[in-house]
Amino acid sequence: MNRIVAYACLALSMTLVGSYVALSKPLVAALPVFLLAWLRFGIGGAAMLHWLKKPAFEAPMSSQTKRLLFLESFLGNFLFSICMLFGVSLTSAVAAGVIMASIPAAVAVMSWLFLRERISLRVWLAVACAVLGVALVSLSKQEPVAPIISGPGADLASKNAWLGNLLLVGAVLCEAAYAVIGKKLTGALSPKRITALINLWGFVLVTPLGLWMAWGFDFRAVAGSSWLLLLFYSLAASVWTVWLWMTGLKTVPANQAGVFTVLLPVSAAAAGVIVLGEKLNGTQIGAFAIALVGVVLATLPQRGRPGTGQSVLPH
Repeated sequence: MNRIVAYACLALSMTLVGSYVALSKPLVAALPVFLLAWLRFGIGGAAMLHWLKKPAFEAPMSSQTKRLLFLESFLGNFLFSICMLFGVSLTSAVAAGVIMASIPAAVAVMSWLFLRERISLRVWLAVACAVLGVALVSLSKQEPVAPIISGPGADLASKNAWLGNLLLVGAVLCEAAYAVIGKKLTGALSPKRITALINLWGFVLVTPLGLWMAWGFDFRAVAGSSWLLLLFYSLAASVWTVWLWMTGLKTVPANQAGVFTVLLPVSAAAAGVIVLGEKLNGTQIGAFAIALVGVVLATLPQRGRPGTGQSVLPH
């Protein structure tokens, strides 16, 4: 594959991740979180039914692979979606973008803890930047949430912004675990089958809660634009981002591809400002810049040591 095309795939993947993190905010205002997660997994699963079949060249799954698939889905799909959706409902899309910028550093730390990979001083500096960025945005004054929620609910959401930020930190940790476990799974299964199987597990896990939320819910009250946004969110989160990322990784080394994760917080913030009408204050701009420095420090390849960078599997 042409390297320029591979770069375009990586850039588009991260841009889609950032945009759906931000644009899930109006969705959680229109649909209960568990119902939204259930519909997302269902729509994504329907689009990937043909990916579930085992290819002829693939060996049968071992019991360890099956356990890893469950953990991959439980942490990376189920808990990530719940933390992320509840988090963005209580804070701003801009804050979500800054906090999600700490994903590469979190992946590096978990790789050190669980895979015993060596971490350079530069990566530790990236971790420090990520923590400082999260602390600054958590302490900053949140912009009004009135465009999405009005009345007493807006005041409650504003006061609980710290909880939203904490949930987003949980989403970052889930995403980091997803990347570390995924690194093991790619040695046993194809990317398409991993994507389809963990989405299926996510659908199974959230089905009881989804059915509970669907019971008595007035689907007619949901605007047509919200259904279109749900379709985009489901396909982007479950299908497109993973396929684009893995396609790009066929040509580009993982450590070089990691640089493109900088587009996640950039696109999340851009979607929050352009589409949702949010505004950046001075503290958030500073936090955003610090977090982006952390991303660059964590993902730029080291000279003379190719292949040491970490990759994040978006979903």
